[in-house]
Amino acid sequence: MSGRIFTSFSIGLFTIIPAGDPHPNPCGLPIILGKKGAFGSGEHETTASCLEIMPDIPAIKGCHALDLGCGTGILALAAARLGAAAVVAVDLEEAATISCQENVVFNGFEGRITTVCGELAGIEGQLFDLILANIYADILLPLAEQLVSMVRPGACLLLSGIPLQDKFDIVQRYTRLGCRVVDSRIGEEFATYLFCTGTGPLQMEPSGSLR
Repeated sequence: MSGRIFTSFSIGLFTIIPAGDPHPNPCGLPIILGKKGAFGSGEHETTASCLEIMPDIPAIKGCHALDLGCGTGILALAAARLGAAAVVAVDLEEAATISCQENVVFNGFEGRITTVCGELAGIEGQLFDLILANIYADILLPLAEQLVSMVRPGACLLLSGIPLQDKFDIVQRYTRLGCRVVDSRIGEEFATYLFCTGTGPLQMEPSGSLR
């Protein structure tokens, strides 16, 4: 696993802190990441967009969440920090799951985040209240039906890593499966969408609030 050098920085409500460094003052909700490991320390626009949206997702507190393509586990850690009761963090790459598990320990979430190396087939039968997937559109498109089948009615799917040229295809595919867009971020190169299943009104939390 390659190393990386970064200093503490803030994104929305969160402060990303290198392992071993003191918490800055002021400090948001802390997410501690090792200096070695997989992609995803928060600087990339796709990760940043997810971290900006996540605090406004209704009922994230107490939810059962899935972080697909977890990398360092930064989104799983953010969900736990916001009060998710249980998070399953899945990645195909062994190096990523090792990095994720190390970060779970750094943050003290061993009892709430489970790291899995493998495919979605390895967690078949589980239903989630929230799916986080910061992966490419060419993965999100063929997995759409499977992902939607893995969430409860009224659940949310936060999808990112979508190149701008693919955003229409993603929205069309997931809306045809009964999802609706409730929030989005359009960056310089990538789009991020928050979908909700079901037809009832979704009350987004006011930005910056904590449940």
